[in-house]
Amino acid sequence: MPIRKLLSLVALGAILGGCTTMTLQERRSADEKTCLSYGFRRNTDALATCLQRIDLDRRAESRSLRYDNDPMMWGWNRPVIIR
Repeated sequence: MPIRKLLSLVALGAILGGCTTMTLQERRSADEKTCLSYGFRRNTDALATCLQRIDLDRRAESRSLRYDNDPMMWGWNRPVIIR
């Protein structure tokens, strides 16, 4: 089995294995509970900032996982253009 196909299957397994059945409302509620546990109060700019940072962190993690599983982004397999 070619290495590219094998890596694709591993990446697909990692993506499917990370899937959860958490709805957007459940995720928002969990994030809000996290921020409230840090001491932020409801209806404040600080709570909104905390929620935003959690969301941005989640998106960055998602991008990181996407690029970590792409052999073209590893560096040693990138094409070299010689002029």
